[in-house]
Amino acid sequence: MKLEALVEQFALNVAAQTEATWRSDARSANKHARKYGAAVDKLFAQGDAGREALLVLLQHERMDVRVMAAAHLLRYRTAESKAVLEEAAKGEGMIPFCAQQALKRWEDGTWALDPGA
Repeated sequence: MKLEALVEQFALNVAAQTEATWRSDARSANKHARKYGAAVDKLFAQGDAGREALLVLLQHERMDVRVMAAAHLLRYRTAESKAVLEEAAKGEGMIPFCAQQALKRWEDGTWALDPGA
């Protein structure tokens, strides 16, 4: 599968997971989480080329997609990823909370979404 298709799969499934979560549909949310997890695993298996492909999502129109991409890219592109997360963390709600948690885990040294970077 091409890198662009994996990036699209990641974005679509992050958005679908968010929508399912807002509907309180845990089964569907978990299904989409597994799908975007598989996509990011395949991207990261391609090394820096996969990480570079995922960078485009830091500019995505949806905050949930930007935040999830930034959370996964913290080690690879720290400054850009932290900027996305810090901006999102200023808000209120589920997505800003996720951004806050990613930053907290990064600062306390327990973040581990891309240990191979």
